[in-house]
Amino acid sequence: VLCQSEKCLNGNPPSRLECPTCHKLGIKGSFFCGQECFKVGCESSWHKTHKVIHEIATPRQGGLSVTNKGSFNPFPDFGFSGSLRPVYPLSPTRVVPDHIPRPDYAEDGFPVSETRRVGQPPRILSPEEQEKMRTVCRLAREVLDIAASHIRPGITTDEIDAVVHQACIERNAYPSPLNYRRYPKSVCTSINEVICHGIPDQRMLQEGDIINIDVTLYYDGFHGDLNETYPVGQIDEESKRLIRTARKSLDESIKICKPGALIRDVGRVIEPIARANGCSSVRTYTGHGINDLFHCSPNVPHYAKNKAVGTMKAGMCFTIEPMINLGGNWDEVHWPDNWTATTVDGKRSAQFEETLLITETGVEVLTAGKPRDL
Repeated sequence: VLCQSEKCLNGNPPSRLECPTCHKLGIKGSFFCGQECFKVGCESSWHKTHKVIHEIATPRQGGLSVTNKGSFNPFPDFGFSGSLRPVYPLSPTRVVPDHIPRPDYAEDGFPVSETRRVGQPPRILSPEEQEKMRTVCRLAREVLDIAASHIRPGITTDEIDAVVHQACIERNAYPSPLNYRRYPKSVCTSINEVICHGIPDQRMLQEGDIINIDVTLYYDGFHGDLNETYPVGQIDEESKRLIRTARKSLDESIKICKPGALIRDVGRVIEPIARANGCSSVRTYTGHGINDLFHCSPNVPHYAKNKAVGTMKAGMCFTIEPMINLGGNWDEVHWPDNWTATTVDGKRSAQFEETLLITETGVEVLTAGKPRDL
């Protein structure tokens, strides 16, 4: 191929220096005889015309994104805030064997029991109920650790959902997210700019991603809930700082939990940690009471100067689950799937969650796992 520069310094000889953008996009024929001609070409009318070819060949942000495997973006006209896209079709709904007890929403998606108890004070669990919470939370931790062991570049989030679903069944437990308010999967997988409630699909994890896996089990009439954020291969320093900040926010807030502590003070601990590390704490979503119901009182905000009422009492179970965004914007935008919440600026978000039991002398982390370094 001859040098493409209009003002070639060497008479347009056969050339091997390829336009890097064309090479990346798979466009053939854009060659130059050397760096000088490439620079001249970039300043010429040829370059302005050639850039149109780049734009045509570059996938549009909201494009259909159909691949040769038949996958596609179901929301081609939606204004996504970041680079992540849903990759459909979703796999068929996974089946839970009939012998496994299930919560009241499992068939129609509507949590009747939760609705009936809205506005009621937090439940104080009996010693027997507390023991059931310990059991289901131990099982939930096992399932999360199994799911985390499969994280690697190339695996799809749908494959992680299959791992979680099978691990739940093997423990005679029901995956609590499945059909909760019509959620279609057995686990939430939130990647990069997704704050929470990401739906597992056909997207493969990529080197440098971060992923939150949010597991909840229903066993012997009670729910256990936890999540963690993990690196996919090697991640950048900014992502490491984000993950460390989210973990520290949770750990420090747990330290204040004991009988008589104010629910609202959880957020008073979390937000300064986020701000000191150049991050913000999401306000829309909160920690929540958990027992025989998936979500119930108390609500546990993760930001300072919140209006949460009530004090912690022995026998109460609830989650703390700060969602921490890079930068100062804590707001979110929802995808048209009505579940996936992402940062408004496309920056990354990380989250950690534990289920806690307030004891007579302090707090017990029912979902505790082994500490891990980043």
